[in-house]
Amino acid sequence: MSVYAFFTYLCPMKKLNVKDRIIEAASNLFYFNGYNQTGINQIIAEASVAKASMYQHFRSKEDIAVAYLVGRHTMWMGKLNEFVANQDTSKAKVISCFDYLVEWLCDVEFRGCGWQNIITDLPQDHTKIKDQAILHKNEVRTWLQDLLKKESQYSIEQAEELGDEVMILIEGAIILSQIQKNEWPINSAKRACLKLLA
Repeated sequence: MSVYAFFTYLCPMKKLNVKDRIIEAASNLFYFNGYNQTGINQIIAEASVAKASMYQHFRSKEDIAVAYLVGRHTMWMGKLNEFVANQDTSKAKVISCFDYLVEWLCDVEFRGCGWQNIITDLPQDHTKIKDQAILHKNEVRTWLQDLLKKESQYSIEQAEELGDEVMILIEGAIILSQIQKNEWPINSAKRACLKLLA
């Protein structure tokens, strides 16, 4: 789901303003084509805005990418929480996140993780983008740890260690599913998670 699709999911009757059209166009281009492969003129054309209008909202392509990642984080975490909400236990929510990965990655034809993709495609001096990638991954890590801390069978230290191990399973499954263009790495990671949390 694109950032725009998430906006319209929240507010179906709301028309996007210039800034949101730029973010929407850039989101699709950055995610499906790559950050380095996307130029400012391409974003302007896709968003159907004037160059002057774009520069009223964003000083650089990096600033657009930060807005894209902020929106993507909100969308991704929102969809994840919505997906696992019907699970009865915190442990079940953690395990269910692998089913979320299957649904999401199949939907985007195994294009992979927007943060993994952009960080490997990034000039070294783009620290604002790197900071957003680190923020997202740290929030997912904390989300996992906090869920496992609610399980009485684990101490706080065990919950944090298990959360980190599940995080590694998730990240590895995402990248391998992108390489393989198949969901089997995610299904294998889920089985490993079930053993880990048994």
